[in-house]
Amino acid sequence: MENLIALLVAAPLAGAALLLCGGTRLDRAGHWLGTLFALASFALAVPLFTELLSRDAEHRTLHQHLFSWVPVGGFRADVAFQLDQLSMTFVLLITGVGSLIHIYSIGYMEHDERRRRFFGYLNLFLAAMLLLVLADNYLLLYVGWEGVGLASYLLIGFWQHKPSAATAAKKAFLVNRVGDVGLSIAIMLMFTTFGTFAFGPVLGSAGETSEGKLTAIGVMLLLAACGKSAQVPLQSWLGDAMEGPTPVSALIHAATMVTAGVYLITRSGAIFNGAPDAQTAVVVVGAVTLLFGAIVGCAKDDIKKALAGSTMSQIGYMILAAGLGPVGYAFAIMHLVTHGFFKAGLFLGAGSVMHGMNDEVDMRRYGGLRKYMPVTFITFGLGYLAIIGFPGLSGFFSKDKIIEAAFAKGGTEGWILGGAALLGAAITAFYMTRVMLMTFFGEERWRKAPTPSPAEPSVEPAAGAVPRPGGREVPPGAYTPPHPHESPKSMTIPMIVLAVGSVFAGGLFSINEAFVTWLEPVTSFDHGHPPLSAGAITTATIVVMVLGVGLAYLQYGRKPVPAVAPRGSLLTRAARRDLLQDDFNHAVLVRGGGELTRALVQLDHSVVDGAVNGTAGSMAGLSARLRQVQNGFARSYAVQMLGGAAVLIAATLLMRGV
Repeated sequence: MENLIALLVAAPLAGAALLLCGGTRLDRAGHWLGTLFALASFALAVPLFTELLSRDAEHRTLHQHLFSWVPVGGFRADVAFQLDQLSMTFVLLITGVGSLIHIYSIGYMEHDERRRRFFGYLNLFLAAMLLLVLADNYLLLYVGWEGVGLASYLLIGFWQHKPSAATAAKKAFLVNRVGDVGLSIAIMLMFTTFGTFAFGPVLGSAGETSEGKLTAIGVMLLLAACGKSAQVPLQSWLGDAMEGPTPVSALIHAATMVTAGVYLITRSGAIFNGAPDAQTAVVVVGAVTLLFGAIVGCAKDDIKKALAGSTMSQIGYMILAAGLGPVGYAFAIMHLVTHGFFKAGLFLGAGSVMHGMNDEVDMRRYGGLRKYMPVTFITFGLGYLAIIGFPGLSGFFSKDKIIEAAFAKGGTEGWILGGAALLGAAITAFYMTRVMLMTFFGEERWRKAPTPSPAEPSVEPAAGAVPRPGGREVPPGAYTPPHPHESPKSMTIPMIVLAVGSVFAGGLFSINEAFVTWLEPVTSFDHGHPPLSAGAITTATIVVMVLGVGLAYLQYGRKPVPAVAPRGSLLTRAARRDLLQDDFNHAVLVRGGGELTRALVQLDHSVVDGAVNGTAGSMAGLSARLRQVQNGFARSYAVQMLGGAAVLIAATLLMRGV
């Protein structure tokens, strides 16, 4: 069975090569070929999963060595794969949810002239992510890591004719490069410390290494995770990534790219277990980000950007859990899987709404869509109930366990982390209820001509025109309301499958702690000692969830949604601007970097160039004076020789006299 591991990566990689290099002759069948290659990878994953289940818990690791990549002296890098419980979980999620997104894209991208290329990029994305989670060493993992960054750049900027999409792709690429520097430095530190990149020797020797070295490696790994998983302070790219087609949002935000950081930290658990300071940094980043993303999600009227803030927040929960060590590793991955179901379903549901609403994304121009799009409403609603932690659904089982693990940290720190996680649960219930109410309930606001909003980015409108989101214009009297309708089966069937996972996955994983038992040989597990009983924490979580739903209903269910967003409080205005993250980046990094560059240029001109040019000038002056001595007269040279000989004789006599 080990020989099948490489085929998991090879199938979508072959699909990408065929679709991107096959030319226009594949335009008519490219979407089907791309989907078949994705399904082929999932079909290969199933027997491998069965094989692991048939083995004892301690022997569920398969290895496949393909070839030695860089054998140079003591430096050795192999192309080899490792399939264990952790990587198998990711493989099933990536190929399963990824295949559903491929199927959904058949209908969603039906009228796009570049559909074949789009499916080629999707296949490339799957191949890179599978390489990342299957690599048995950090250097090969880095190849997959960079491949994911490249594929995300291509997919986010797929509609590059839109300046906003091209800008968003560049922004995602550049911000991720900052995190990638962290991973590259961590890999260098590993080699100098352990003499290898392979998981086995590195993680096996971590307990024998000094805490200082492990802390340095852990901090660099955290920097890498912050970039890929959009965690503070490298989170600014995620909201703009919504400029790509909606299936891209589902793929990036649910099952693949943003989960890579969680995988990296969990896989490197032995390093973080030996570096308490690095582990504390992970916990702080997760706690701050789960609140940061939730607050941003409350203020967005763009349905996809509201869900992007939600993704940031939910990944924050996972990073928080991963930072708790053996108490939280398994629950971080459990929430990652359940989140893959309900968040992918929510994004695909948002795409279905856009499909029926002429690509409108502003929820202020939705309303009452449940009777026009019943399948979308039900599947989106189940994903909504799962993410807010409604009892019995997937999010209830996975997110509540993270909150329990946060309290189990103990002491004041445990109360702070547990309180932050509870507050995040309340805000999650608020903003997701807001999304549901504004989209599927209330007045059918799309029947009215849109009113320009100062909160929306727009170009200068023509005289008398009505601005639309993104600068589109509707001439006076020419507004035609959309005709909302249900999406085709190629889009609704994946949504139904994901909704089933949103309902049942968490409960199935929790039977006899099945998921924890599955991962324990790889991640280890510790129940911890929370200051409150599990029942008390669950009750508190349900209470704050109900409060969040109630507040959202009072705000958006009982009052009409204004056509123009009110000015709001200072926090609301800041949240609409993503809590000023771009303003901070521009002021500190862009403007500050510009000032630093100018100062360095001035230093180069005045000091470095001054020293070089001054030395050159001095030599030139000295040469000019010495050149006057060489006048071409023999008598002058004879006098100089006589003088030189006299000096030498005098020096010799003085030396002997001494």
